[in-house]
Amino acid sequence: MSGHSKWSQIKRQKGVADARRGQLFTKLTREIMVAVRQGGPNSESNFQLRLAVQKARDNNMPLENIDRAIKHAGGGVEASDLAEVTLEGYGPNSVAVLVAALTNNRNRTIQDVRRLFTRHGGNLGESGCVSWLFESKGVITVESDGSDAEEIALQAIDAGAEDVLTERGYIEIYTQPQDLEKVRKAIEEGKHIISAELSLIPKTTMLLDEKEAAQALSLLDHLEELDDVQHVFSNVDFSDATLEKLRG
Repeated sequence: MSGHSKWSQIKRQKGVADARRGQLFTKLTREIMVAVRQGGPNSESNFQLRLAVQKARDNNMPLENIDRAIKHAGGGVEASDLAEVTLEGYGPNSVAVLVAALTNNRNRTIQDVRRLFTRHGGNLGESGCVSWLFESKGVITVESDGSDAEEIALQAIDAGAEDVLTERGYIEIYTQPQDLEKVRKAIEEGKHIISAELSLIPKTTMLLDEKEAAQALSLLDHLEELDDVQHVFSNVDFSDATLEKLRG
């Protein structure tokens, strides 16, 4: 699980989310619209919509943008044009990579993703070639200065969390998908929750040295920059020494 944590940490510390906030809001809007299309505009009865709206709030998306996305999904054609596409392959050094996209042009998305895999020394594979390496989990990231780490961990475990990982500056909590909301609610009072979302977590990870990790991260970053790509998952992991160098 630490591979997910450390990659997320590198992105946060480099300010990637802030640098791409406009693109991020576009992707969050798409998630909300597709959730409405699939389960309706009532967040009380639509679990996916609740998650999408909460994720938008966690990323400081304005409430008017969220409301607009819900309304447009109910009456517009944009959401109905979007199709979910999952692509799988191997990056440099045989790192497993899974790409989740929302697109109105499947062929364009496949070509764009394939081009990036090839450019970075990897290859796009057949459906199922790496998905078996991942499992769906709820992931809650909580800001922490370390002094409250034990308290947060105990609260999370009492609420049903499966695992808790403490890193410098934050704590990552893993749950079964159906327990994500329950655990979040149990710990959110007085805590700064950075994010809470469903994610695909590698069952095992590949530990890469500095050069190999930089190559893998280049592919992952470029994939995330594609407008159609919503999420990128990988089994890459880094040593603490490599992590320190990649933070710069």
